[in-house]
Amino acid sequence: MPRTRHPLLAAILWGGFVAGTLDIGAASLISGFGPLVILRYIAAGLLGKGALAGGTTEAALGLVLQWAMSLVIAAIFVLIVGRRVAATSRWPVWGVAYGVVVFAVMNYVVVPLSALSKIPHFTVFSFIANLAAMLLFGWIIAFFVRAKLSN
Repeated sequence: MPRTRHPLLAAILWGGFVAGTLDIGAASLISGFGPLVILRYIAAGLLGKGALAGGTTEAALGLVLQWAMSLVIAAIFVLIVGRRVAATSRWPVWGVAYGVVVFAVMNYVVVPLSALSKIPHFTVFSFIANLAAMLLFGWIIAFFVRAKLSN
């Protein structure tokens, strides 16, 4: 990937948008619901259960919220360990480890504190599938950190 004038910002934007967008697809595959339903669920985290009966406006809000959260998650990683990750060949391990952290924070802090305020109840399949999606999420962020920040 070509170097940019603002590599930290590039790593955050690429990592956040790509990981966040693919996460919508992963949630859709895991749940069996279409992406618009997934986006309404995300909006329901802010608006409450009424968003689930909404339409494209709620789905659009869900997309904005998804991308905002993904950019914040990417920014935390980039700003705290980005340079260290970019300087090592073990960047995939860093990304997967961060995915575990993201999984725990999202499922046991963010979702319970949302307007839906539900504690996740996983089946073995849904636990493994959701954890795998977050491992991929972290890996994607680490990939862009390595691509944008390595010399």
